[in-house]
Amino acid sequence: MEENNNASNVARAIVAALDWSSSPDARKAAVSYLESIKAGDIRVLASTSLLLVKKDWSSEIRLHAFKMLQHLVRLRWEELNSTERRNFANLAVDLMSEIANPCEEWALKSQTAALVAEIVRREGLNLWQDLLPSLVSLSNNGPIQAELVAMMLRWLPEDITVHNEDLEGDRRRLLLRGLTQSLSEIFPMLYTFLERHFGAALNEVGRQQLDAAKQHAATVTATLNAVNAYAEWAPLSDLAKYGIIHGCGFLLSSPDFRLHACEFFKLVSSRKRSVDSSSSEFDPAMSNIFQILMNVSSDFLYKSTSSGVVIDESEYEFAEYICESMVSLGSSNLQCITGDSTILSHYLQQMLGYFQHVKLTLHYQSLPFWLVLMRDLVSKPKIVGPAAADGSVDNNPSSGSGQVDNEKRKLLSFINDDICGTMLDVCFQRLIKREKVLPGTSFSLGPLELWSDDFEGKGEFSQYRSRLLELARFVASDKPLVAAIKVSERISTIIKSLLISPISTQDIAVMESMPMALENIASVVFDGSNEYLGGSSETQLALRRIFEGLLHQLLSLKWTEPALVEVVGHYLDASGLFLKYFPEEVGSVISKLFELLNSLPFVVKDPRTSSARYARLQICTSFVRLAKSAEKSLLPHMKGIADTMDYLQREGYLLRAEHNILGEAFLVMASVAGVQQQQEVLAWLLEPLSKQWVQRALKRSGIRKGSLNSQNSSTASSTPLHPMASHLSWMLPPLLKLLRAIHSLWSPPVSQSLPGEIKAAMIMSEVEQTSLLGEVNPKLSKSVLGSIDGYQIDTNKEYAESHETDIRNWLKCIRDSGYNVLGLSATIGDSFFKCLDISSVALALVENIQSMEFRHIRQLIHSVLIPLVKFCPSDLWEEWLEKLLHPLFIHSQQALSCSWSCLLREGRARVPDVHAILSGSDLKVEVMEEKLLRDLTREIGALLSVLASPGLNTGLPSLEQSGHFSRGNMSSLKDLDAFASTSMVGFLLKQKSLALPLSQINLEAFTWTDGEAVTKFSSFCGVVVLLAISSSNEELREFVAKDLFYAIIQGLALESNAFVSADLVGLCREIFVYLSDRDPSPRQVLLSLPCITPHDLLAFEEALAKTSSPKEQKQHMKSLLLLATGNKLKALAAQKSMNVITNVSKTSRNYFVRWGMLRSLRKYKEFEKKAKPRSMVNAPEPRIEEGDSVGLAAIL
Repeated sequence: MEENNNASNVARAIVAALDWSSSPDARKAAVSYLESIKAGDIRVLASTSLLLVKKDWSSEIRLHAFKMLQHLVRLRWEELNSTERRNFANLAVDLMSEIANPCEEWALKSQTAALVAEIVRREGLNLWQDLLPSLVSLSNNGPIQAELVAMMLRWLPEDITVHNEDLEGDRRRLLLRGLTQSLSEIFPMLYTFLERHFGAALNEVGRQQLDAAKQHAATVTATLNAVNAYAEWAPLSDLAKYGIIHGCGFLLSSPDFRLHACEFFKLVSSRKRSVDSSSSEFDPAMSNIFQILMNVSSDFLYKSTSSGVVIDESEYEFAEYICESMVSLGSSNLQCITGDSTILSHYLQQMLGYFQHVKLTLHYQSLPFWLVLMRDLVSKPKIVGPAAADGSVDNNPSSGSGQVDNEKRKLLSFINDDICGTMLDVCFQRLIKREKVLPGTSFSLGPLELWSDDFEGKGEFSQYRSRLLELARFVASDKPLVAAIKVSERISTIIKSLLISPISTQDIAVMESMPMALENIASVVFDGSNEYLGGSSETQLALRRIFEGLLHQLLSLKWTEPALVEVVGHYLDASGLFLKYFPEEVGSVISKLFELLNSLPFVVKDPRTSSARYARLQICTSFVRLAKSAEKSLLPHMKGIADTMDYLQREGYLLRAEHNILGEAFLVMASVAGVQQQQEVLAWLLEPLSKQWVQRALKRSGIRKGSLNSQNSSTASSTPLHPMASHLSWMLPPLLKLLRAIHSLWSPPVSQSLPGEIKAAMIMSEVEQTSLLGEVNPKLSKSVLGSIDGYQIDTNKEYAESHETDIRNWLKCIRDSGYNVLGLSATIGDSFFKCLDISSVALALVENIQSMEFRHIRQLIHSVLIPLVKFCPSDLWEEWLEKLLHPLFIHSQQALSCSWSCLLREGRARVPDVHAILSGSDLKVEVMEEKLLRDLTREIGALLSVLASPGLNTGLPSLEQSGHFSRGNMSSLKDLDAFASTSMVGFLLKQKSLALPLSQINLEAFTWTDGEAVTKFSSFCGVVVLLAISSSNEELREFVAKDLFYAIIQGLALESNAFVSADLVGLCREIFVYLSDRDPSPRQVLLSLPCITPHDLLAFEEALAKTSSPKEQKQHMKSLLLLATGNKLKALAAQKSMNVITNVSKTSRNYFVRWGMLRSLRKYKEFEKKAKPRSMVNAPEPRIEEGDSVGLAAIL
């Protein structure tokens, strides 16, 4: 009766916990009650759960009861005696018999099988041998029973196939050894299941008994899933010996099971021969797999190239899976067929057939194979042996390196000109998206299925294009002449097609696709190390003739359409590397670029929407690219370029933006000539600007008296100044005043008096909002956005009010460029810090930091403060950093604390950036707020990690040295002041005004649910701990031993810190090991935890004393923390439950829940990879809501 009462109570608690209509308090109470049952009397747990898995209860209750039984077996099994464990095992097997019913849900059957598998794993090989006869007998009773046994066999190796860090190495090895010894019993059983039930399914279909056929088919599917659980680790020879490879190969001919069989071949194809395995067993089995997959591929490729044969989507999907396995085979085990030239040649032709297939999915699947193969073949062999007396390298075929080189040479002999030419043709054809080429263009691509944004799971087009270009480079490295001919022919064909027919936008798109291909081919052919560049070989002369001919063809074009002019400029700058080695045509190219520039109209009606204005900027940028690639070949032409620029500027035909870009090209050229030339070019470029800049600057410039003289006098020193150093004194003071004025706009006294138009411009733009949300702005996508080596041009601003947008863009550009100039200037070092007064810098940057929005503070930290901290001389730390960092830390601590408190308590971050946003849903604002808060938190963490970087803390001893001193002679410990000049963190902790807000930020950060930020904060805390160990400062030691130690443990109570938990446990270990002898606080903190006893702590200390291994000590610390908190440290428990056999996935955190809701509300289509049978997993079960308490409060 009592058992029934317990079962009823537990059932009601399960229902309440899963019922989202219940109140939070009711769900929380239900969860607490269930946890008490799981942690209570183990026999009550067992008996109650066994009652609740019966058919009398609902599916939800039964599933939860199975999870409770699995919890018992996995975590509390040792509490049962041997008799109880054996009885429990027999009851579990009986459950399999009871649940073998057509009406039972698949999830319940899976959980039953998983329970038995977990018991077998816990008890070991002996129990398996005892249960085997019962399992065989059960499987003979019918297809449902066989399906259950197959499920159990699938779950059995789970701890091998899925990493579980809590499974000790010895236990994993025992499990692996036991299962390996049992393969002679498991594999024949699985093969029998495949053979028996596949045949039975066919027979039942023939008899029109479809229900019976479905049961047999389910058994075949379960068996294939079980086979796949062994495919990754079982000896390949056993898979071949017991017919598993043959059986799965046979099922490739069955449309109902071939996708599951493909999963098996995908797994085994990526297996590599281990060092201790025999090639006589491995290679024949793998060669057999090659033959099986090549036979299937041959049939498909023949059908797909035959006219009149219709192939449906299921065939293409199957071919995609086969191609995936073929790629794995070739990438991992090509050596197994290199001995047979016929098979190897056939295999390469099939992979080429996939690569040039008109279907994008098949082409895309085969691309990694050719990348891996060509990368390996063209890579230079490493010299692993000693050179002979004459300097030659041992190429003895019997040696390891000689054998590898011989295999490479043999493979390269199969990669002939035809294969390379075909690969290049395909790469060039596919460098364009489908959206840019419409039917009816003059340059037809036939039935080729081009890349489209509609294709799911393929990433970004830019990444795909980069891989195509990488492959083209590898081919060019092996066959430079073939590559040169192919790229030249392709470009010439496109140009001719454009010359003989009216030009459309789509034709231009095809033309635009090839400059990158030309540049990549040239980068390999003319990289300076290619053997063909030396001497006067026929190949070298042929390459020169090809590129000269192409260049002359480009120079002869007389196009004036802005889009075509822009493309011609790209082709010309793509030829830069050719011009580097053959500079005779440099003058013609420069003249052509200026001709193209002058062919475009200078005066336009609307600069924002003018394609001509954009094309002019692109032509100017071609000068920059050309200067970078052609290098010294442009030096003789610098004066001519300068004269042309002066003429155009005098005549008013060169805009400031165009002049700036051409100036950058000049700087690139000058960098090749040397520092003196750079300084002269800078003076020439900046002189007009400096006059305007200084004249408009206010009198109070912020320059130190005499700093200019000292700047000039320092040029005579032995250390040459940076070319920009002499310009900082006139550049930066006005810029700082401008930035101070920009920052002041957000301060209440100023912002309240501003006109409405300016106030509106200060609000976050729609583009920024959609960027925060990770969405595509439908209006922005219609505009033409160009990124030109750092210059971003928006040529369509119709989506916002013109004047307001202009003001917003001006504010943004001043902030962005101003921050970048300051940050880059700081990297110069002493010259920067000695030409400015810190007071003017602090006023400009942090005077109004309390009024700044989170996005602006983040940008300020990233672009300015981090470079300032990195490059500030140590003798100026006190003068500079306290004035800059103190306002930042004070405000950041208060702002972050407030926003995180609101987020964790109310679900909204309440950041200042979105207060003025009136449009949009509350949900949208919530997501933006949280994103802004997390971004700023992580940027503060990034700043702290820089402060803690080794380069800024060179004076700190290693942890081992510090620990030795602290445990040995206490008098050897240094005062904190001793580290202040050689350790940035030491300096910060010495300054009370900085140390207090810094300490508070770090303590609170462990309570914020952002694991990425905690990763960065933990690196700073690591240096703080090291200083506490190394120094004699009592206040610091007390802070670390008590407050920081407790905060870190509090951080481990958050599941979001699971991925940084190892670092946090390491910090706990360092604090206890090195400080517990000097301070009682570490022991007091541990003893304050709810589930620890003094005996537990004593046992822990004894275990620590027995080992000096940090890894073992960390494991002891982790075990103690779990024990002391009753397994309530979610960051540690999350790793333990991550690989639980139920494979139930966790739901996303609140942020991502709101994100998903927002996407749904805004009707954005979610592109997810189609669920395929080979990767089916159990459906996620309902999540029990966690309590509202955060951190140790939830435990205590």
